[in-house]
This record gives sequence, structure tokens and C-alpha cells, in this order.
Amino acid sequence: MKTAPDPHRRSFWLKQLHQWHWISAALSLVGMLLFAVTGFTLNHAGQIEAKPQVVSRKATLPADLLALLAKGPVEGKHPLPIRVETWLDRTVDADIARRQGEWSDAEVYVALARPGGDAWISIDRETGAVEHEKTTRGAVSLLNDLHKGRNAGKAWGWFIDIFAGACAIFAVTGLILLQFHARARPLTWPLVAGGLVIPLLLVILFVHL
Repeated sequence: MKTAPDPHRRSFWLKQLHQWHWISAALSLVGMLLFAVTGFTLNHAGQIEAKPQVVSRKATLPADLLALLAKGPVEGKHPLPIRVETWLDRTVDADIARRQGEWSDAEVYVALARPGGDAWISIDRETGAVEHEKTTRGAVSLLNDLHKGRNAGKAWGWFIDIFAGACAIFAVTGLILLQFHARARPLTWPLVAGGLVIPLLLVILFVHL
């Protein structure tokens, strides 16, 4: 003889699931909207035109800073001296932010890749000649790169990990809630199965692996 399910236990778990479901939904709502939109723009990247804007600036490093640079390493990857970074930021709008520079006898080159664009700066170690170039590819390119986490830094990488966790909680709690309500909604499991089978069939039939 089967024991009747405890309504209090069911009510407790339903309350817990609904609470976790709405909290994870609230945390991931804006992120899911962003990733849905950028998923579309990435899928149609070839049809969305981007007009890169390139800004080039030149300057000459002061003698005291050039002498400071001369004391640096001969080769390898190392950050620039803080005083040099500050001067470059103020003079040619180069936000280096302690990035590693590639040092050689002739120059120091710093790659400044960023979401939605690219940049670099080169300093001649003999003459102090500075050349800085910044490329901007527009808002769509920026959002696409954020979607991929490209050149976005550790903080954004942590955001993506936390956002992915919130989405996983949202999906799992939603699935369990479907289980609770499935008896009253006969289409529940056919629709869930469709969500699995349709992309699986598309991969098998139309994607060349």
C-alpha cells in the first residue's frame, strides 16, 4: 500500500524551488537578454556592417622618463614604469593599466587589445618617439566581444561564470517545477523533449562535424 505524499513536504519544496527560481531569474534576466541579442548579432556578423574608426597619436617621451626606460630590461615581457604609464595616459590617452610590454633593445611595444576594438603603443628606447593607435569597431562589436569574453579582463570573466551559474540554477529549478506541475499540463514533457531533440537533429543532419 502506497503512502500518500505529505502535502506539507510538497509545499515546503515548492516554496524553496520558487524562491531559488525567481532569485536566479532576477540575477540573470539582464544578462540573458544581452546574451540572446548578441547571440543573434554574432550569428549574423557578416550582414552587420562595422565601420572601424582609427585614431593615431604621436609624442616624444621626456628625457627623464626616457632615462628611466633605459634602465629597464633588455628583453622579455615586463610592465612599464608607473611614471611612464601615467605620462602616456595623460599625453596620448593610452590606458595601459599595468599590462605587460614586450621589451627589446630598440623599443617597448604594448598590445592594448580590448572589447570592440584594438590598440597598441610603441616607444623607441633611443629617441623616445611614442606612437599610439586605437581602433574602435562600434557598439555591436563591443557587445559581441563581451559575449565571448574577448579581451574583457578578469572581472568580466568572473561575471560570466557567476551569470552561467545563475542560469544553471534557473534552468534546473525550472525543470523540477515542471515535474511538480506536469500532471496538470500534459504538453510539459513533449515540449521539453522537443527542446532537446530539435537542436540534436539539426546538428546530426545539417552540421558538418
